[in-house]
Amino acid sequence: MECSPVGTFGSTALTTPSETEPSQVQHEMEFQLYGAIAATKAVLPAMREAGAGTLLYTTGAGSIDPVPQVGNVNAAAAALRNWAINLHKELTGTGIQAAHVGIDVSIGMSVIPGFPTAQPEEISPVYWELHTTHRDEAERVFTL
Repeated sequence: MECSPVGTFGSTALTTPSETEPSQVQHEMEFQLYGAIAATKAVLPAMREAGAGTLLYTTGAGSIDPVPQVGNVNAAAAALRNWAINLHKELTGTGIQAAHVGIDVSIGMSVIPGFPTAQPEEISPVYWELHTTHRDEAERVFTL
């Protein structure tokens, strides 16, 4: 399973930390963290039964190195990152891989002027490697 919760400009109000209202973080927590937990609960029992599986959770790299312009989004992404790495630790030795992928680029086209951009085919090897050969890793960051 791969989980990449990302809102649209119409559904997500971007706020700096000092402008953030609790409801703006709550919205992101429900969307990012709670959605990932619900998706995991749906697939993890079958993976446990099989003794194998891969759970990959993607956020922007702001979950690791926050960006003030998206303070509310980064707070929820950091919570998802923490939860995914904690799940990785819980599942060690079960045959099930859980990992976080931080993306430090715009994907496909530039969203923020001057911010680096990468194509999906440049990023996808990170996921394949976590699934196949780097199953002991809890996190990878894609950057240019």
